[in-house]
Amino acid sequence: MTPLSYCTNVHPAEDLPGVLGQLDSYALPVRERLGTDRLGLGLWLAADVASALAADRIEIKRLRAELDARGLEVVTLNAFPYRGFHDPVVKHKVYRPRWTNRARADYTLDCAIVLAGLLPDDAEFGSISTLPLGWREPWTASDDTAAARQLDEVTAGLRRQERTIRLAVEPEPGCILDTVHDAVSWLTGRVDPEYVGLCLDTCHLAVSFADPAGAVAEITAAGLDVVKVQMSAALHVPDPRDPAARAALAAFDEPRYLHQTREASGAGVRKADDLGGAFADLPGEGPWRVHFHVPLHATPAAPLSSTTEVLSQALAALPPKPAHLEVETYTWTVLPEAHRQDLIGGIAAELDFAAGLVAKA
Repeated sequence: MTPLSYCTNVHPAEDLPGVLGQLDSYALPVRERLGTDRLGLGLWLAADVASALAADRIEIKRLRAELDARGLEVVTLNAFPYRGFHDPVVKHKVYRPRWTNRARADYTLDCAIVLAGLLPDDAEFGSISTLPLGWREPWTASDDTAAARQLDEVTAGLRRQERTIRLAVEPEPGCILDTVHDAVSWLTGRVDPEYVGLCLDTCHLAVSFADPAGAVAEITAAGLDVVKVQMSAALHVPDPRDPAARAALAAFDEPRYLHQTREASGAGVRKADDLGGAFADLPGEGPWRVHFHVPLHATPAAPLSSTTEVLSQALAALPPKPAHLEVETYTWTVLPEAHRQDLIGGIAAELDFAAGLVAKA
């Protein structure tokens, strides 16, 4: 496993001056708060920023110099959101463009060019996390073929980079590749495992009620790698019928992001595409898990809780082969008011907590 990064998709900048401003406003103060000489960033670059940088190697060198001057380093990019990740309403837009769209391949290749120029000299490889093809509807056999063809083109582009860059496909509830099993089944035999593997988002894993050790074992048994782990936690609701639990959970039902909700029951895992729909559509006969990234170090008060134990189990199950570790809590600004913290202090506390989990794994 490699050093920790925090994902900058928590910040809304979608131009290069804004990205540079983030370094001084947040990343540098977080590093100083942690008292470390180096801090890893899982950089998110909106499509327009990635395109402009990829077309100008001088600007990439300038960005690398700005990072170096602040004791910051980048080994991974988050290329799941394309743009507009802090729009008032994101919801299903985050899954567009799909992997059937040429724009998705172009964006990913732009990110690869940028990352190759930003990697520290001693980095073994760089990683780019990406969406699990798209939202599940609509999707056809011809879409499968188109997505596979574009992944082949991107893989060819990765082979041409001066540094080793690997793509990490990130399963997410509700998508074509909803679970780790779905992702392994689809990727096996379709991709070159030297360049394409999985991003294991432990919030998504928890929402699916998956067994962390079993998920990692399935990935490795298929000859694929966990290229990247997004260290994240979901909301857990032990008793969704409890009026106090429903009242506490209602505060997390916000309009920007999609909060897929799953219920464990004897009949299997029941599904709702968003938290608001879960209140109406899920009977509450078993515990719920909600796709709302809650800060790792700040477990919600009872009767809610979080799924950090899933993260711990996943870390313990990882094979020795290096994987990039990225804390990805992008929801700080949409947390209920009672759960919010100063962003610099909160990110620093979360990274410190995450480092402790890694040390125990």
